[in-house]
Amino acid sequence: MADELTPETPEEEQPKKTHKQRKNGLYPGVSDELAENMRSGWADTELHGLEPIAQAAHTLARRDALSRRFPGERLVIPAGRLKTRSNDTEYPFRASTEYAYLTGDQTENGVLVLEPSGATGHTATVYLLPRSDRENGEFWLSGQGELWVGRRHSLTEAEQLLGIPAQDVRKLAEALTEAEGPVRAVRGHDPVIESALTDKVTKERDEELRVYLSEARAVKDAFEIGELQKAVDSTVRGFEDVVKVLDKAEATSERYIEGTFFLRARVEGNDVGYGSICAAGPHACTLHWVRNDGDVRSGDLLLLDAGVETHSLYTADVTRTLPINGTYTDIQRKIYDAVYASQEAGIAAVKPGAKFRDFHDASQHVLAEKLVEWGLLEGPVERVLELGLQRRWTLHGTGHMLGMDVHDCAAARTEAYVDGTLEPGMCLTVEPGLYFQADDLTVPEEYRGIGVRIEDDILVTEDGNRNLSAGLPRASAEVEAWMARLKG
Repeated sequence: MADELTPETPEEEQPKKTHKQRKNGLYPGVSDELAENMRSGWADTELHGLEPIAQAAHTLARRDALSRRFPGERLVIPAGRLKTRSNDTEYPFRASTEYAYLTGDQTENGVLVLEPSGATGHTATVYLLPRSDRENGEFWLSGQGELWVGRRHSLTEAEQLLGIPAQDVRKLAEALTEAEGPVRAVRGHDPVIESALTDKVTKERDEELRVYLSEARAVKDAFEIGELQKAVDSTVRGFEDVVKVLDKAEATSERYIEGTFFLRARVEGNDVGYGSICAAGPHACTLHWVRNDGDVRSGDLLLLDAGVETHSLYTADVTRTLPINGTYTDIQRKIYDAVYASQEAGIAAVKPGAKFRDFHDASQHVLAEKLVEWGLLEGPVERVLELGLQRRWTLHGTGHMLGMDVHDCAAARTEAYVDGTLEPGMCLTVEPGLYFQADDLTVPEEYRGIGVRIEDDILVTEDGNRNLSAGLPRASAEVEAWMARLKG
């Protein structure tokens, strides 16, 4: 990685200075001649007649709804800033969900501001970094200049793409400091903007804004549903990729699986929507196993929980538990089929008007029945469920909302989410599981080290539900036949 010349470069490593080199007022080591040369000779690359991004037609309605909810108040929603990974390197940037949901933009340092206008309305402005200035040398001397990190859109281009007036974000903090009137902001993304608003906001009022924006995403519009299906379709292909290279994973580790799926996510989407869980053997009993450094052995199961994130930041979240050699053993099939029956009951309970908890209760009932049937718990089943005894081996809830975040709508109120009612357009996961830890002495030895989860992305429709991830087989026999075809 190239290392830009900065004022912090140690004196002994800087080129010897002359009067001419200092005179231009740029960084040390830059001569007047070079500075002048770099200012000229560049073609005009301004883009004209740009078509709005696909989200633009939908983000306007979202901003209008937000405006109606908080009349007369200034609303500030930042995209966030680059975060340091180590020393002078940063993590890849991912815009805050709230900002991307309302603008469609994904660039760092962006801020959406809704200024009160009239009795109830707002005027929206997106504040962005403009293109690098060629006069002051920022475009080639700064580590965030265009020759280092790539071309940014001009403010005029951004206005065409987003359908929102754009201004220079470098002037925003001062403007917010001087602004009068009530303000709400989304916290946790941009410390510079938060500092400018220190004396103008309260945690309680800001939390109301965050909660509203979380709940607003519960029902997806047509664009969002299409993006979720796109994410799922790419994820299905990623799972197929993994099956085809399981022999190579056996020769290396779980990391081969992670890398294989990641390639699909980067080729067809923006990234993975969350850290892929590539859990082979007893690692499948660790719910969020993301180290992915273990052995992949024939005869064991692979629990693969992964999702592609689209370029518009909508993510899939799918899990399959696969026999690494292509065939379940009798005990693996017994446990897998129990989880499959549980998932079938859960999916059947997803429909408009149902309580959000209904699919969880339906899935847990089946798992409790199986655990009593196998002699691992003493019945009756109602007693097991009342005391929650099945949770030793089920551990987690059966699903969650899905969208721009893998655990979408996370800031929503309990009464609007887990105690709420399902509506058409909501998308959620149904993902029951059974996990028998390798050191669990309360179960027969043959159960130990087996973990099974099956997860699909389910859209609530007007008359029931649609399984967006139905392209991946679920029943044990279908999984085996699918794997056999892929392995040739």
